[in-house]
Amino acid sequence: MFVGHYAASLAAKAAVPRAPLWSLVLAAQAIDIGWSGLVVAGIEKVRIDPSLPGSALDLYHMPYTHSLPAVIVWSAAALGLARLARLPWAAAAAIAATVFSHWLLDLLVHRPDLELWFGGAKVGFGLWNYPVPEQAVEIGLLGLAAAAWAWTRGRAGRSLWPVLVFVGALVAVQIIAMVMPGGGDAAGLGTTALVVYLALGALAWGLDRKDA
Repeated sequence: MFVGHYAASLAAKAAVPRAPLWSLVLAAQAIDIGWSGLVVAGIEKVRIDPSLPGSALDLYHMPYTHSLPAVIVWSAAALGLARLARLPWAAAAAIAATVFSHWLLDLLVHRPDLELWFGGAKVGFGLWNYPVPEQAVEIGLLGLAAAAWAWTRGRAGRSLWPVLVFVGALVAVQIIAMVMPGGGDAAGLGTTALVVYLALGALAWGLDRKDA
């Protein structure tokens, strides 16, 4: 699950148009932004195992970002930050829900590596093991959410160009990720992921400014 996470941000934008797109885009990957930083710091752990079907990531230690209690804390923190920024309650709730959606979507695709409590049982439905259905689910979610956002903008008489630009960027990133060779070390993976997440957040911020 990569671009599929952004489906939550687009769905939230469709439901709460006043929520800034950039905040929802960062919220969708807030858990992985934290994970990237902790992997680079050596606090959370990942191995790259090309023998695994689908995703080659063996995410064997990530309690501070991907355990259920941690995600609840991240979501609550996002709610608090949004309110401190004086966003309306509806927008703040949409941001917090988008953060929490990351864990639910990961639950679909991850192998059992998501802790239900710190040091406890790990869950994951393992759709990663079936790459074609996983990609279909991911792109399907993105398409539905993009259509909902486009419909909302259309009803308000607004242009669809932000939808086309952002979704086009997501599809381009997904294609690049699929054709790039695997391998590398954990720190390099974390750094690359962090750059991509922040670049997409910056793109969303730019779209917000142009669309204002």
